[in-house]
Amino acid sequence: METNRVNYISLGSGQPVILIHGMAASLRDWSNLAPELSAKGYAAYALDLLGHGESAKPDDPSLYQVESIYRHFLGWLEGLNLETPPILVGHSLGGYISLLHASRQPEAVRGLVLIDPYYDQNQLSFFQRLVRLSPTIGEKVMRISPQWLIHIVMGWNPEASTYFSPEVRQQIAADYKRASPHFVYITRDMPDLRARLPDVNVPTLVIWGERDETLNPASFLQLVQALPHATGYPVAATGHQPHISKPELVGRITLEFLRALDSSSALGGNPSAQLRGSSIAGS
Repeated sequence: METNRVNYISLGSGQPVILIHGMAASLRDWSNLAPELSAKGYAAYALDLLGHGESAKPDDPSLYQVESIYRHFLGWLEGLNLETPPILVGHSLGGYISLLHASRQPEAVRGLVLIDPYYDQNQLSFFQRLVRLSPTIGEKVMRISPQWLIHIVMGWNPEASTYFSPEVRQQIAADYKRASPHFVYITRDMPDLRARLPDVNVPTLVIWGERDETLNPASFLQLVQALPHATGYPVAATGHQPHISKPELVGRITLEFLRALDSSSALGGNPSAQLRGSSIAGS
C-alpha cells in the first residue's frame, strides 16, 4: 500500500544503528554520520519517516499522528529482520520515536542517542505552540511557500545563517518543501512522555545545542536527570541541529558512546561513565 512505502539506505555491516530524522527533514540529515558509522564497523540504517523525503506521503491529515508515524517506522524496523537489538539515534521527532519505542519494547533496543529530542510539550517555543494549536494555518503556509522563500527566510534566521552554509540551508529548505504539508499535524496529538521515562531502561546519550530556539535547552538536562541510565552532552554555539551544524563533534561523541557501550556489554559496566569531555552524568 502507498502508506507503507519506506525509503531508506543501509551502509556497512556490524552492530545495527538506526538513524531517525526530525520533523520536515529526511535521511539526508545523516549524510555525515551514516558513512562514519559504516567506516567504524557499524551497520547504519537511515529512513525517511512517513510523509517525509521519498517515503509515502498519504494525502490524509488524519494519518499524520505520532502513532501512524510510529507504526510506519516499526513495520520497517521489523522488516529488517535484525539479528541483534539496534541502537537508535533520533533527532527531535526522531528522538520522540526512539523514546517511545524504548519505553514500549526495552528489550528490543540496545541503547539510545537522542539529539535535541522532543518528549514534552512544555519544551516548545512560542512559535511551535502556535503551530500546534493551529495546524491548518501551518499547512496552508507550507503549501503556498516556494522553496526559494523558505531558503531566504532561513537565511534571516540568526541560528540558520550562523550555523549552516548556504548549501546546507538549501538542503534543509528542500526537505521542508518535499515533506507533506500535513506534517504540521503531528505535534497536535503527541502525548508527553515524561511518565514513560522511567521505563526507558537502556543506556542513553543526550546531545543538544545550547542555543536551541525550537525546544527549550534546559529541558534536555531535565531529560538526562529523569532517565535511569543517561548522560548528557551540551554543544556550545549551536542550535536545534548540532548533527548538521557540527557533524564532526557529534560524530565523535556518538562513536565514543557506541564504543563505551560495546566495552560495557563485554565487561558489565556503565557506558555513560566512560564518556569524556563535557558530558553531564544523569541519575
